[in-house]
Amino acid sequence: MTLRAQLQPEEARILLVDDSALVRRSLRELLEANIGWKVCDEASDGHEAVAKFDEELFDVIVLDFQMPGMSGLEAARQIMQRYPRTRILMVTLHYSAQLLKEARNVGIKGVCPKADSKCVIEAVATILANSLYFRNQAAG
Repeated sequence: MTLRAQLQPEEARILLVDDSALVRRSLRELLEANIGWKVCDEASDGHEAVAKFDEELFDVIVLDFQMPGMSGLEAARQIMQRYPRTRILMVTLHYSAQLLKEARNVGIKGVCPKADSKCVIEAVATILANSLYFRNQAAG
């Protein structure tokens, strides 16, 4: 058995949430390029994300911050109230110190700019290892 197999014996099950189908497709390709990561479902808004998580638990949720209807922060808040150990990475175009603070207060495990693919990969790997992923350099 390889060391990687010992560390991650099963596929990491990911729920991907973004209101843009194009962004979801790009993030899916990025995430699934990593061995052992599988995007098992997608949602296009916060309400759908909460409903899907109620139906099936995932190892990590990659969640957009700004979506129509229910925001990513509110969806994260509702999921964390039901399942406090949930690992959530928030991806956003609106990366700021204020968002980092709000995300931490909700229980989100990491935040990174949506367009920074290296950051997204590092963040998911860090969160799957049960660590937090917050960077202090906020754009803006």
